Amino acid sequence: MKIKPTNIKTLLLLLIANYSLLIISCSPNNVKVDNSLKKYFDENGVTGTFGLYDNGTGQFIIYNLSRFKDSAFLPASTFKIVNSLIGIETGKITNEKMMIKWDGVIRTFPDGDTAKAWNKDLTMEEAFKVSAVPYYQEVARRIGKDTMQHWLDSLKYGSKKITTKIDTFWLDNSLKVTPDEEMGLVKKLYFGQLPFQKRTQDIVKKAMLQEDNANYKLSYKSGWGFLENGKSLGWIVGWIEENRHPYFFVLNVEGAHDAKLGTMRLDILKGILKQNDFFEGKR
Repeated sequence: MKIKPTNIKTLLLLLIANYSLLIISCSPNNVKVDNSLKKYFDENGVTGTFGLYDNGTGQFIIYNLSRFKDSAFLPASTFKIVNSLIGIETGKITNEKMMIKWDGVIRTFPDGDTAKAWNKDLTMEEAFKVSAVPYYQEVARRIGKDTMQHWLDSLKYGSKKITTKIDTFWLDNSLKVTPDEEMGLVKKLYFGQLPFQKRTQDIVKKAMLQEDNANYKLSYKSGWGFLENGKSLGWIVGWIEENRHPYFFVLNVEGAHDAKLGTMRLDILKGILKQNDFFEGKR
């Protein structure tokens, strides 16, 4: 059977489109394992993994490759990326200014400090920035289990499992995701390649922005939770832009139950990025 040139062109376009939507995967040809990064984990008394992807060259720098590719963990508050996308797409979050009233319950952070930034009325953008769990638990309840499951399946996000409550499944080890999958998610978000409207992705992408100056833009979402064995788990996932060029990263750290992961995660991330010549606007 002879294939017409127009059909060949269409087939090629479809293949290219499908390829562009694949979650990032590592292969020996594009990965540099950098064991020098181990010091950042050791000096903080934690284990973990880190991955940095240069979108321009397609090259990875990774520490602890097996954990990055093959180990899955609760997403904790990095799930606010997905929760926000689904909430906006379904209209449960009207826009970034949508406020949810505080329920009056005084909450504390894992380290015991009072969560002052949570214990008040918050808009979506405020709740995202301070990682307010109660706000997003209410969003998840409004979305509902069936709709949430539909979108987890559509995104192929992690294990896609909601085996516990609709307002805790991303916190209690029901849902799990690999660092590699987290990187695939933020890369698709950056380029608007997720199965959501452009407006939806633009709102969440804007909420990710944490630092913006003449040298760089740093966008990320952090997460902090506890594994089944009681150990603490921390995440930072996102990207850094220098000279309008994006580099995607995932940091995953594991420590003792009482490890002070709050500031530690960002210190480790910035130490690694600085070692790789970021923050000066010279990349």
